[in-house]
Amino acid sequence: MGWVYYWRLVDTRFQADCLRARFEAAEGFWYREVPRYIGIYQTKGGKYGVKVLWD
Repeated sequence: MGWVYYWRLVDTRFQADCLRARFEAAEGFWYREVPRYIGIYQTKGGKYGVKVLWD
């Protein structure tokens, strides 16, 4: 598969880190597969988001 981008953009990297931590904590309940990578990205407008790479 490919990258999946979380729909919500936030203003600070700290908020994006919190979203990533919540996603990592809930992955066992929501999904059968464990993602290979969960990361944070920054848009050209300065906002931050969370992206997931599936196997």
